[in-house]
Amino acid sequence: MPSLIDLRRRVRAVKNTQQITKAMKMVAASKLRRATERITAARPYAQQMQRVLGSVASRVASSAHPLLTVREPGPESRTLVIVVSADKGLCGSFNTNIIKAAGAYVLGSAQQCALGLVGRKGRDYFGRRGFTIAFDEIGVFQRLKYQDAQRIAQTAMDVFIKGDVDRVMLIYNEFRSVMSQRVIVDQLLPVARAAVDAAAATSKAEAASQVSQVDYLYEPSAQVIFDQLLPRYVEVQVYRALLESNAAFFAAQMTAMETATKNSAEMIGSLTLYMNKVRQAAITREIIEVVSGAQAL
Repeated sequence: MPSLIDLRRRVRAVKNTQQITKAMKMVAASKLRRATERITAARPYAQQMQRVLGSVASRVASSAHPLLTVREPGPESRTLVIVVSADKGLCGSFNTNIIKAAGAYVLGSAQQCALGLVGRKGRDYFGRRGFTIAFDEIGVFQRLKYQDAQRIAQTAMDVFIKGDVDRVMLIYNEFRSVMSQRVIVDQLLPVARAAVDAAAATSKAEAASQVSQVDYLYEPSAQVIFDQLLPRYVEVQVYRALLESNAAFFAAQMTAMETATKNSAEMIGSLTLYMNKVRQAAITREIIEVVSGAQAL
């Protein structure tokens, strides 16, 4: 049986931990508010760009631009899988879910896969297990900027245009609510197939209307438009994935810290009750010893 001193130390340690988890919950809630504002502002632009580009890309041949090139899958095909995890833990199953989804995709793919890892947790996990890592980005979420998405998107576009990879996939956590995050596995390149699929998922009516469609008149030329529009599309989709993952992380962390704070309160109550029982037993034993000694005299 632990002594009263040990129990008091344990209660004090749990109370200190509770203060930390409560503070982390408040910090996460504050950062979540700003993160949700950013993703709410970015979603309409990204979704509209998907619809417009899906409509445009479905009307042209894949040879119109290098980013539209669709290569036939085969045993020698290569895929770049960009995995967006977090730099920190204490966020429940946030990192575990994204790592499981990425691992399942790579191990279940018939193609050769290389990983582009955004976030320290993903890099540490896959780096220790011998996966092929094409590049990694650490510390992006400390001050998330559009330039970070541009850098990651440019790396993906460069290896795709050179032919080093035949497809680029993007895996990230989508923010749905404070209590809910969903792992998304989306194709980023080639743009044509990815944009058309996204447009069809966004609006079935639009997808159905594309059965009988006419071509656009381009001013300036289609090549000039694609040179500007397609790289921007890739950058926006990467930026949206980073914003979604950032908001989902703070939501998961806030929920995890709230649960930890509640568990700490329950543990403090249980330890205090047990400590009172031990103290009462010690007092009772001392009284019995005094009474027995008095009777002996």
